[in-house]
Amino acid sequence: METTATNKHPKEILSQYFGYSTFRPLQEEIVNRILNGKDALVLMPTGGGKSICYQVPALCMPGTAVVVSPLISLMKDQVDALKANGIEAAFLNSSMNSGEQQLIEDQLREGKLKLLYLAPERLLSGNTVNLLKLAKISLFAIDEAHCISQWGHDFRPEYTKLGALRQHFANIPFVALTATADKLTRQDILRQLYLTEDDQFIASFDRPNLSLEVRPGRERYKQLLDFIKMRKRETGIVYCLSRKTTEQVAEKLQREGINALPYNAGLTPQERSRVQDAFVNDKVDVICATIAFGMGIDKSNVRYVVHYNLPKHIESYYQEIGRAGRDGLPSDTLLFYTYADLDLLRSFITDDDRKEMQLEKLKRMQEYAEAKICRRKVLLNYFNEYHDQDCGNCDVCKNPPQFFDATILAQKALSAVARVNERVGMVLLVDILRGSQRKEILEHGYDQIKTYGAGADISTNDWLYYIQQLIQLGYIEIAYEAGHTLKLTPASNEVLRNGKTIKMAKADWSFAKKTQETFEPRVTKQKQFETAMFEHMRHLRKQIAEKEQIPAYVVFSDATLKEMVDKLPVNERQLEAISGVGREKLQRYGKVFTQAIRKFIVHATETGIKKVKGSTYLITLEQFEDGKTPYEIGQKREIAEGTVFGHLARLVEDGFTLELDRVLSNDERTKVLKAWQLCGKPEEIAPVYEMLGESVFPSKIRLVIAEHLAKSV
Repeated sequence: METTATNKHPKEILSQYFGYSTFRPLQEEIVNRILNGKDALVLMPTGGGKSICYQVPALCMPGTAVVVSPLISLMKDQVDALKANGIEAAFLNSSMNSGEQQLIEDQLREGKLKLLYLAPERLLSGNTVNLLKLAKISLFAIDEAHCISQWGHDFRPEYTKLGALRQHFANIPFVALTATADKLTRQDILRQLYLTEDDQFIASFDRPNLSLEVRPGRERYKQLLDFIKMRKRETGIVYCLSRKTTEQVAEKLQREGINALPYNAGLTPQERSRVQDAFVNDKVDVICATIAFGMGIDKSNVRYVVHYNLPKHIESYYQEIGRAGRDGLPSDTLLFYTYADLDLLRSFITDDDRKEMQLEKLKRMQEYAEAKICRRKVLLNYFNEYHDQDCGNCDVCKNPPQFFDATILAQKALSAVARVNERVGMVLLVDILRGSQRKEILEHGYDQIKTYGAGADISTNDWLYYIQQLIQLGYIEIAYEAGHTLKLTPASNEVLRNGKTIKMAKADWSFAKKTQETFEPRVTKQKQFETAMFEHMRHLRKQIAEKEQIPAYVVFSDATLKEMVDKLPVNERQLEAISGVGREKLQRYGKVFTQAIRKFIVHATETGIKKVKGSTYLITLEQFEDGKTPYEIGQKREIAEGTVFGHLARLVEDGFTLELDRVLSNDERTKVLKAWQLCGKPEEIAPVYEMLGESVFPSKIRLVIAEHLAKSV
């Protein structure tokens, strides 16, 4: 593709290069704004289609679009995907030698690139600015724009200098894009890039395909192991708070036969690159990582994200769970929550200038983890998006808490805190209430207090759950500065002395079991067929990806493969209608995928896995393409020769191209078409059959007419 304007409508570009028939909400409006030379600040959730907002106008406009990207891996993924779609794109970064860089610079000056990806440091150097002045620039796209703001969750000082580019490229549209930015961060982005309030486009932050679940962190590894085992052969990310935890969890999973690797700052750049490449190319199933992992990965088929520890704020949590299900297919998220994690995160906050803000953000994260209402509502409310209806796809909605009168239970707990003189933490308090004989209790005489053993009928996990609620309700507070000991609050007196009634959510740990039951439905023949075919398509995709040395999802996403399984396109005309199949991919992969689908359908029918509608025509097609005559096919299949001709006619009508000279002579074609025209080109075959004196099979007449109509299109 040259860098001149294409003169094509954006929807044509969308279909030709990306394989989508329609834009998602806001995309078309943003594209048209850029084409009119105006700026935009785009907020869309991860997987919401931000890149389309600048890639489509880049292909419509003359010149080269410059894309600012923070990570080398992100640049490479984007460029690989664009090239797979037949788009001339490149990046310039430190991973390239001087010869490779010179080649890209020459292509830029010569107008051979539609998109060029640069890191902010590289872009702002004097040499690069001068290079860009020698080229025709269509637009500037600043990806991960939240990095601009000191209030953003991933602040990068070099991003703050990007506004200076406007002095050199005054009439070029600027597009800032991010998946996570609260109101304060958005205002900062607008100010630094000289954008206006009218330039903002804020899409829904809702990702309804993601399930949301929070569990107490007790025995979290066992819970994690069960969770992953329920999702065999699926890809996931487990986020951990420390380097040590990533390595420990990965090692434990490996011992269980799970293909897992750690990723953290302690690895060498080469090791990190190896792990990331293995993940991108589907050679590893689970990555146990710190938050440094994922930002540069455009992998669309991550099926779950687990937070082994509590994130420090909702922005990072939202961005990290957004790495699941980018293809729009159902995906799961799981967060483990403990007060120990909360305390550790508080200790990390040492920046006096931002301490108050960071503590407030952590508090909001805590509120989300402790929510007893629809979690999606809490999450979306944080980003100023309000929903009236419960989502139905979070743990609270699926298993709403039952409230009960917990006054006596609360009095036992509060009395125990008072009787030990507010000197114990949560776990020890539970052991006292349950009547434990542990050494520490006996040494301090806690076995002599009135409430010792008063809660022996309640399990440890349930007690921990109830004490957390008492903390949330304000009846107990944690003295972090005094070894996490529990203290009573003024509100406690109302319960202990004045008999105030307390309602609490009943502990219910059945959700994980219910999730497993719904996750493993009864396997029908249809489900068996779909699962087997999807795996067949994935295997074919992997073979192609390895041969071309690109990530598998760059060939086709899981969503595109699933649509193939649902709609069973058996020729290239049908495949072109599948979302995600653009013109370039149709030309490169169309034949091999449609042949694979046809063969799988035939195999499933012949082996009794499932009889697929239309498979009888495909069996005839397979045998015809093997060189058999209609008579031979009829003999082999024990059907009439005329029926075989009928199959061939149906195949031609459905868009297949067949070598019909083997079965039709020119004299037959001429005779049939003449009679058809004399009859007024009827849709029915009977009049033509009668005019020909019943000398030609009706199905052969149909085949001649089908061939003629196909050539006329």
